[in-house]
Amino acid sequence: MLTFYYNPLSPNARRVWLTLLEKGIDFQPVLLNLDGDQLQAKFTAISPFHHIPVLVDDGLRLIESLAIMDYLETKYPTPTLLPQSAQAIATVRMVQMVTANELFGQLISLICEAEDSAQFLQAKQQTDKVLEFLTELLGESPYFGSQQLTLGDIVAGTAIPLLPKLGITLNDYPNLNNWCQRLLQREVWQKTQLSTADFEAFKRRVRVLVKLRKRNLSRNNNQK
Repeated sequence: MLTFYYNPLSPNARRVWLTLLEKGIDFQPVLLNLDGDQLQAKFTAISPFHHIPVLVDDGLRLIESLAIMDYLETKYPTPTLLPQSAQAIATVRMVQMVTANELFGQLISLICEAEDSAQFLQAKQQTDKVLEFLTELLGESPYFGSQQLTLGDIVAGTAIPLLPKLGITLNDYPNLNNWCQRLLQREVWQKTQLSTADFEAFKRRVRVLVKLRKRNLSRNNNQK
């Protein structure tokens, strides 16, 4: 049986968690508290960068959420979460990468910066740019690149539903808003949805990680 190391507060881990559940794959969950579990020798032996998620399949160790999702899609092709046409596959990949590379960074700023700060306003503008691009990719389709749920929906679906909780309305993007509501009505999304307390814990963790990163950068600069 697959062994899945995760924490529900981690968006990257949630991508894999949702994929496992949407495909109906049996797995053994191992919950890490992220307050030290990820630094224990037993875990770093399988995740040398002490990151989650990690999936272990009969001795095969897999890290990086997008790679794990591709592995699951190939090994467990039913139900399919990846369309067949070249254009549709490109759409799914663009959604995944734009969410990972362009949107998540803005989420961090929206969480960490004061709402009246220049950084917050810049993050909001960049978020709107991402939402405009994703709206164009979605078009009139119920899901990204397909009439059925795709891996692109899962990746975007761990980020976009958080935006209204951060003061970013989706009302200006009705097709994207409808897509978001469609996801949230799915049984798997309802089962794994973050509670208000979980979301507050997620924001606190993001702020702590940002502070630690800034402190380490400052220390490294002072040592040069």
